[in-house]
Amino acid sequence: MTPFTMKLGDTSPTLSYTLTPTSVDLTGATVVFNMARRGVTILDRAAATVTTATVTPTVEYTWLAGDTDLEGLHLAEFEVTFASGAVETFPNGDYIQIKILDDLG
Repeated sequence: MTPFTMKLGDTSPTLSYTLTPTSVDLTGATVVFNMARRGVTILDRAAATVTTATVTPTVEYTWLAGDTDLEGLHLAEFEVTFASGAVETFPNGDYIQIKILDDLG
């Protein structure tokens, strides 16, 4: 998996992620975003957004100031609570890799 790459301190671009399997229905679901580096939690249950509920279920996280203040390779995931109350984490067989590079200025 190619890492999502950004620079230290950046808050753009938004991280958009399409869930697999695409048969997942996010209608009425809530989503949070988690990110860690070497066992240190950086973001824990940060509010995320459902951008497309069906057909190509997509979620996104909009970075806030301070979210990308630690350079290096981070692991991330989206946790979905479906309308039924069931919870599933995506991706469920791996992690999203987020690479934060040092800024030159």
